Formats: sequence, C-alpha cells, structure tokens
Amino acid sequence: MHPIKILIIRLSSMGDIVLTSPVVRCLKQQLAQVEIHFCTKEQYHDLLAHNPYIDKIHLLNGCIKNTIKRLQAENFDYVIDLHNNFRSFRIKMALNKPHKTLKKLNVQKWLYVNTKINWMPKTHIVDRYMQTVAFLGVQNDHQGLDYFITPHHEVPLSEFPVLFQQGYAAFVIGGGHYTKRLPIEKVLEFCIQIPMPIILLGGKEEMATAKHVMEALYQTHPQVAERVYNACGEYSVNQAASVVRQSQVVFTHDTGLMHIAAAYKKFIYAIWGNTTPALGMYPYKTSFVSIENLTLNCRPCSKIGYNQCPKGHFKCMLGLRLPKKLVSLPLEQQITYTPQHESMTLPHETQQTTSLRLGVSQSRTNTW
Repeated sequence: MHPIKILIIRLSSMGDIVLTSPVVRCLKQQLAQVEIHFCTKEQYHDLLAHNPYIDKIHLLNGCIKNTIKRLQAENFDYVIDLHNNFRSFRIKMALNKPHKTLKKLNVQKWLYVNTKINWMPKTHIVDRYMQTVAFLGVQNDHQGLDYFITPHHEVPLSEFPVLFQQGYAAFVIGGGHYTKRLPIEKVLEFCIQIPMPIILLGGKEEMATAKHVMEALYQTHPQVAERVYNACGEYSVNQAASVVRQSQVVFTHDTGLMHIAAAYKKFIYAIWGNTTPALGMYPYKTSFVSIENLTLNCRPCSKIGYNQCPKGHFKCMLGLRLPKKLVSLPLEQQITYTPQHESMTLPHETQQTTSLRLGVSQSRTNTW
C-alpha cells in the first residue's frame, strides 16, 4: 500500500518550529502508512534532525525555485502550511496538491497591538495548528511539545562545579528583540533574588551582557557570583536544551528555549516585555508563571519586538520584579500578580498551565 505523503511547511523561527511538534507526532501516530516531510530554512535543521516522527527534511537554502523542484519530485498527497506567508504560498501553489493553511488572525493581532482591543481567541497557537489536520481525522493528543536531541548533545553535569551538580535554575537571557529581553540591571537583580544556583544561557549575542552581569556580581555580591555560572555562547541550541532539561526550574524570556523547556515539562517563569501571553504563544502543557507588567496601557506594542522601546521608557521590563515567593504550583492553579496586590484564582478555562502575572522587559535579534 502506498503511504500517504504529507508535507508540513514551517520555515522559521526556532520557537514556532518547536510548537509544530504536536502536529508532526499526531499525524505519525494516528494515521496508518503515513510519511511525514518537513520544509524549513536551512539554519533550523538541527531543531528537527532527531525527531523520530519526521521521515525527511527539506531545506530552503537560497533559491526557492530549486526547493520547489525537489518538493515536486516527492509527489505529496497533502500539504499542511503552518507558516502562511508569501513563500509558503508559492510552494503550495507550485505543488498544486490538497492543502490546509494556518489562519494567522492578522486582523485580531493588529487590533490588539494598535488599539489594545483584545479579540484574540483564548486558544494556544498549538491548538490552532492542530485545526489544520482535523480534516484527516487527526486530533490533539494533549501530550504537549516534543524536542529531541542525541546523546552526543547531552551536557554532563560533571562539566559544572559541584554546587551546580546538585540542582540549578536555568536563566535564559537571550531573546529575538531588545524589547523582549531584560536589561542588564534587571538580569543582575533577578540573579540576586533567585535563591539557588543559576546557569545563564544564551547565544554569542548574550556573551557581553552575561560578562557585565558577572563582573557586577563579583564587585557587589561576590557570594551570589559564586552560584551563577555563565554558559552564554558556550553551547549549541541542542546542548542548551540539554542544560534546560536537567534544570529544576527555568526563567526565560518569550523565546525559543521557553518552548523547549515546555517540551521537557519544566516549571517556567516566563518573562514578558512587549509581547503578552494573550497572543497565544505561552508555555504549552506545562506549569508556568507569567511575569509581566499589567499596569501599562502600551502593551503589547508589537507581536514580534523592537530594537528599542517605542515610548522610550521601557517600563514593561524595567518595572518587573520577581514574586515574593518563588514556588512551583500545581498545574490546575493560576496566579495573578501585579505590583499592587497578590492573589490566586482558579483558571478561566481548564488547561495544564499555571500563570502568574507581573511586569517589565526588553529586545533584539538572534537565533535563540
């Protein structure tokens, strides 16, 4: 029997690709005789290379015409477009196969960002991804995200000082845009307040920030500096994923490693700046606390991010502070936290998340 050949398109970026993993898994596990292909940009190959549910990866590495020729030779039965941009449209039209496309909700996003009228559905992007394969009889298995690495990428705890081998918090200080990243002074403040060993994670772009943080800690809080390990720029994304997987808790901006942490079911403190969880890309199927500034009327100012605060005050990040008590709460609880008061309420809808809200953040462009 000829297997059903399905092409999934998601060209970028890191977090968005990780968020497609339930679609890949559910297709592979729920359809008999199915062959899953995935098309993405060349720089994201490693995110998918070890996924056992993907049979073949097709890389867009320059000329889209060459990529289309290779895809046409595969003779797919269906195309699932989870990107929905001009290039993915070109691919779909060239293949001329039955297809389903993610609804990007651009009108709702524009209204939310520009007028603060929130008509966004209370639906995670993963659940909207899953809607594209419902016509095949495939349903969400609610098992969360996947992220696969090989033993070659595992970072042994023996590489770290003994103190960190007994447990640590992973603090991801990277982010795609300046307005999605904590400024140096807030990273320093959080390091002082987190009461356990910390491993700082980020790409080469974060090396200067991490260096300044470590220098300031040694000058002002030398005892704290002894329990902070700077790993920025030391590891590949898959190695950083290993460090996240072995952590006890993760503090992270709205970035790709946040979703990898969710895939490993880590308890997450998600730090939000110019974006908000209401855009539908909060940690999926894991318990988390959202740290965001709910007192500002200028958030969200972008669905992506800026190289500087449009208002010039950057209060979304500069006004943030950690909750007085850092805890890992049961999945069915939701915390709402503002600078004025602290309270705990039941969630508005049944979901496997814990959300705590606060406020302040920052941004820039990198691969993490």
